[in-house]
Amino acid sequence: MTANDFLRKAGRRRAARAWTLIAVLAVLVVVVFVVSMNSGFIRLSPLSVAKTLFGAGTDKEELILFELRLPRIVLSILIGAGLAISGCVLQGITRNPLADPGILGINSGAGLMIAIVVALYPELLGSSIFLLPCLALIGALATAALLYLLARKKGEGLSPTRLALVGIALASGISSAMIVLTMSLNPEQYQFVQNWLVGSITGTSWKFVLAFLPWVVVLVPFVLYKAKTLNVLSLGDSLATGLGMRTERERVALLVAAVALAGSCVAVGGGISFVGLVAPHLARQLVGSKHQALVPATALTGALLVLAADTVSRTSGMPTGIVVAVLGAPYFLYLLARARSR
Repeated sequence: MTANDFLRKAGRRRAARAWTLIAVLAVLVVVVFVVSMNSGFIRLSPLSVAKTLFGAGTDKEELILFELRLPRIVLSILIGAGLAISGCVLQGITRNPLADPGILGINSGAGLMIAIVVALYPELLGSSIFLLPCLALIGALATAALLYLLARKKGEGLSPTRLALVGIALASGISSAMIVLTMSLNPEQYQFVQNWLVGSITGTSWKFVLAFLPWVVVLVPFVLYKAKTLNVLSLGDSLATGLGMRTERERVALLVAAVALAGSCVAVGGGISFVGLVAPHLARQLVGSKHQALVPATALTGALLVLAADTVSRTSGMPTGIVVAVLGAPYFLYLLARARSR
């Protein structure tokens, strides 16, 4: 057997193992999905859920399952996948393992735009549920553009360390602006913004799902299509340029996709942090660094994390964002410690 044959065979084994683990993650998402349908302040037995799904449940059971519980479960899966993929893309294009839409201030920028509209034009929020993702996208894109301009060095492109520092500074500044803004809100508006800040999936209607779904349907396939581009960008700008890639154009396109995903997730899920940081790292440990397998594994890991957190949230009364933070903050500290020891 030649060296090339050996390498091809080893590559096929790694790919088969990666896709097996992706299938396991998909099964786990289905399992938690089933558990989540049975969980909540009003418990439904597995038999009641099954009967309701097939149209034999009571009116009360149908209301709980189809109008309250299932939309929130579907949103949890979509938000988890969207935030996770956004973090995966940001880590890939910046070559920074700590890149995350929350840490870099993108989530805060999206939230600030929504808070401004709540304070100044509250009637707009009631006009159309489809307006929320668009407002969040404007705020996220504005923050990302400012981040890109401040972190980019002429002739060197994006500096990973500079990006992290500028992102943290932007997030702190936006959070301060949010605090000042909330002081002028009435109690109802203040409660709305506070629920958003802690990361509460409040969408209990299929309208929220319909407003968010187009963003996922368009952007996730685009990122999957650009998986090979992410592989090349992760090698460094010099090598990518040597291979004939227009690095700046590709990086901007992927950055817009990541920001749009994060902004739309923030619009319906609030300030849920750490998903975009933790999920790509966990998925990378399972399937490796090739984005053809890493992107779907990251999406499933993020979906599993947020769905499990929201299930705990509905049974304990804690906001989903706090549950995710309890899980994600220790892992973030572990990553910082490991990076410091190198």
